[in-house]
Amino acid sequence: MFIQTESTPNPQTLKFLPGRVVLENGTAEFLDRDDAEARSKLAARLMAIEGVTAVFFGYDFVTVTKDETAWQHLKPAVLAGLMEHFLSNEPVMSASATTGGAKASDSGEEFFDAGDEGLVTTIKELLDTRVRPAVAQDGGDITFRGFRDGVVFLNMRGSCAGCPSSTATLKHGIENLLRHFVPEVEAVEAMEAA
Repeated sequence: MFIQTESTPNPQTLKFLPGRVVLENGTAEFLDRDDAEARSKLAARLMAIEGVTAVFFGYDFVTVTKDETAWQHLKPAVLAGLMEHFLSNEPVMSASATTGGAKASDSGEEFFDAGDEGLVTTIKELLDTRVRPAVAQDGGDITFRGFRDGVVFLNMRGSCAGCPSSTATLKHGIENLLRHFVPEVEAVEAMEAA
């Protein structure tokens, strides 16, 4: 088995491509060991590596975020953990974990006024067709959280969370795109998962 790696715009995060489907539907993010142990043997294995602070699963990739530990020390352990897991043919998520699409993996409730439902549908469609595929290329994900008073609130996950260029991505990329297609959008803000 050959696992490729790709750098991401976030120097603390590396993208691992195992050459097979990781999650058939949706995404999953693990920010602590307890959550990882409850939902995924693979995530638990990776979170147990000293220096790993977060794990994110996409369709065909795994991103790993680290603390100040150098990648040259961490990368071999992460590759070994991935290889061991995928060669065991164990499922990525435990049977009790819910992974049914993006909704199940998002944290928190969406919020918007009922009168804005049409605008929100358009915003979500633009995010799903134009933004999320590009962000997934960098090992992350951006999900809709809410819309209020002309402001779109998004949750940045995977390599996007804590990325130095995430503000530029939000303000110059996503905000400009949404304002162009949905004039009611005045700004885009990141918010933490609930």
